[in-house]
Amino acid sequence: MGLVTQETNPVSYDTDRFLTVPNVLSLVRLFGVPLFVWLVLGPHADVWAVVVLALAGLTDWFDGRIARRWHQVSRAGQMLDPIADRLYIFAIIVALMVRDVIPVWLVVIVVARDVMLACHVPALRTRGFTSLPVHFVGKAATFCLLYSFPLVLLGHLGGGWVVARILGWAFAVWGTGLYWWAGLLYVRQTWHLLATTPRVDRRRRD
Repeated sequence: MGLVTQETNPVSYDTDRFLTVPNVLSLVRLFGVPLFVWLVLGPHADVWAVVVLALAGLTDWFDGRIARRWHQVSRAGQMLDPIADRLYIFAIIVALMVRDVIPVWLVVIVVARDVMLACHVPALRTRGFTSLPVHFVGKAATFCLLYSFPLVLLGHLGGGWVVARILGWAFAVWGTGLYWWAGLLYVRQTWHLLATTPRVDRRRRD
């Protein structure tokens, strides 16, 4: 959900409830991950797999709009939303790599970014954070990646899907670049928090 960085606007939540409409949409999106993997690797139902991704993209858009418009921004939602996005990206690239649709080096580049961010989580926890607000660059990167690989998958079918393949790879290149740019912004944000936020006493935190 499109909050600005911690440096300019502290995270605020409208509700502590877990069962909100945006959170339910995020859970539905999460349940679609194994379905997508099965469609791609099992029956090779690529068109249906693309439909699943399209529906996931719609739920991603709607949960953010609803959370802001109906004041349902929650701590759980701030965690579920990026988790769902990253699981989809990971599931897509691994499934397409197994199908030889995308190369291994692209998977390594994308996964390396998330590994880099995961290494900063212990440092964030010393300041009382488990995650950072989603940056608009990160959302743009996620959008590009989530919509690029379905186009690449359709282009893999051949025939009249050549245009989809070209557009898909264009979005994949831009999305990967933005994904790393957002990752570096999160690293900078983490360093800023470490420098300006006092350490949380472990006993009090527990």
